[in-house]
Amino acid sequence: MRAQIFPAHTVDGAIELPGDKSISHRYGMLGAIAEGTTRITNYSNGADCQSTLGCIRALGVEIERRDEVVHIAGRGLDGLTEAAGLLDAGNSGSTIRMLSGILAAQPFTTRIGGDESLSRRPMDRIMNPLRKMGACIEARDNRFPPLTIRGAKLHSLEYTLPVASAQVKSCVLLAGLYADGITIVHEPVRTRDHTELALQGFGAELEVQGRTITLTGRPRLHGCDLHVPGDISSAAFFLVAALIVSESSLTIYNVGLNPTRTALLDFLAGMGAQIKVLDVRASGGELTGDILVRKSAIRGGILEKAQTAALIDEIPVLAVLGAASQDGLSVRDAAELRVKETDRIATIADNFARMGLKIDVRDDGFDVPGRQAFRATELDSFGDHRIAMAFSIAALIADGPCIMNGAEAASVSFPDFFDTLRRVAG
Repeated sequence: MRAQIFPAHTVDGAIELPGDKSISHRYGMLGAIAEGTTRITNYSNGADCQSTLGCIRALGVEIERRDEVVHIAGRGLDGLTEAAGLLDAGNSGSTIRMLSGILAAQPFTTRIGGDESLSRRPMDRIMNPLRKMGACIEARDNRFPPLTIRGAKLHSLEYTLPVASAQVKSCVLLAGLYADGITIVHEPVRTRDHTELALQGFGAELEVQGRTITLTGRPRLHGCDLHVPGDISSAAFFLVAALIVSESSLTIYNVGLNPTRTALLDFLAGMGAQIKVLDVRASGGELTGDILVRKSAIRGGILEKAQTAALIDEIPVLAVLGAASQDGLSVRDAAELRVKETDRIATIADNFARMGLKIDVRDDGFDVPGRQAFRATELDSFGDHRIAMAFSIAALIADGPCIMNGAEAASVSFPDFFDTLRRVAG
């Protein structure tokens, strides 16, 4: 699909965003292995989260959507059944990585894979700890999907993540639900804690002390009534749009404000963004609030170390912001970008070149000068939802209309992205 994006004179109004992808995945998986019914409002309508529901439905879980509420009839820890064929995770790394922790403990064999993009994404970081817990997992070239997981009785593990990753942490904790004894995970830096909050909400015995998470195995999880806040990663695109387009003032309602995710707001504020957080409230252990953002004089910034890990998904649109800022943006310690849906360092650089923008690329990051002029051109998503959305925002300040090829990629996380963009940017 080709989408045409015109330069914008302002970004204004008020919007609500789809449910947070990260939280939706976790609520869906835990609802499947809880006892009783879990009801989830504002479950993400993105393709990735639908892949999670498709996989757990194939494992014998009854799922129904009524009046915009997803109803999951949980089967308990030991109630899943063998799928008739390959589980299809689509483009979703979250689905395959986290669900593998549950599949590793089942009394049957499962094959799980996905699309061409997912098939290029390495899985050894989950395979290694799961094998230490007793799981039997095979992969193409011992690293890539599809995975063949032969369920086994798991034993507890004390594991230090070699690289900060909320998905790997979550995989180990989900496997730890099935292990006898105590599973302990140490993080090198703090990552998003949606899994920990969700586990506690479903009734698991879990403690967090600093960067160490301790989970007691074999709990009885119970179904819950849950609300998924708006996705702050999706909000990032509209925050940047309002910051770079003149005369903008935009309100985003019901955004998730989990402290492990609000590094984005802190980083933007440090660059000079005029952002106000309004009406903060709590639901199911997750904080939610409204965000008001206005056109601002954005300075520059350096993204490195723990901050890079916290903002890894937002880096494509932050690169756009850097080129429009006064002093530019430097991104370091971001080698993880090379193994996302695309090599995002390469795809950012490719679209920068198309728009006549300068970027100095390194193996683990890049430097973007500020005060650059954005040239109208044909852009490419390369099948990556965050690249599609980030450069559609860049098109708002180009010197003429732009075309986004592969615009349908945005539906992975935000099916209504272009409709929402047209509504606030004209």
